[in-house]
Amino acid sequence: MRKLIVSEFVSLDGVMEDPGGAEGSAHGGWTMGYVTPEGEAFKRDELFASDALLLGRVTYEAFAAVWPAFTDEQGFAERMNSLPKYVVSRTLREATWNNSHIISGDVANAVAELKRQPGQNILVGGSRTLAQSLARDGLVDEYRLLVHPVVLGSGKRLFEGGDHATLELGEARSLPSGVVALTYRTADGAR
Repeated sequence: MRKLIVSEFVSLDGVMEDPGGAEGSAHGGWTMGYVTPEGEAFKRDELFASDALLLGRVTYEAFAAVWPAFTDEQGFAERMNSLPKYVVSRTLREATWNNSHIISGDVANAVAELKRQPGQNILVGGSRTLAQSLARDGLVDEYRLLVHPVVLGSGKRLFEGGDHATLELGEARSLPSGVVALTYRTADGAR
């Protein structure tokens, strides 16, 4: 059974909103001063250990606007562009980014079916509303959080709304930038 991995950039106070600055929010771009080769290697390893992306519509549209035109020597962009992408949306009618598929019906069952298929990890990035829904449905196997040494004070958080979860620390790694890479396993992800 494949694992579903939710991977996020978060501030020390749990904000995940607009880490790269593309959305134009009040605190957008707060991760940019913390990019290091070690952080890039973490994200590259994570991507190459996955063979599918699962995204919400907003994140999908942001990624689809950038990645098709991007190239790099490490093959990250090629991998992003070639992987199957599953976008969860009730409003999107067409997904034009290479190898994209729309999930618009019963998301929990569609994702559970994806997890039952053979293959590598299924990776969720950004997609806050989707990540929260997947957690409520017990479909998340692991959280990988790159916690940045910045306090934003406001913004959308990955964990909010009174949901309760007990997580088991799998790994904690400090990066030279002051970012801490945390991997937590869930008890829920057995569905």
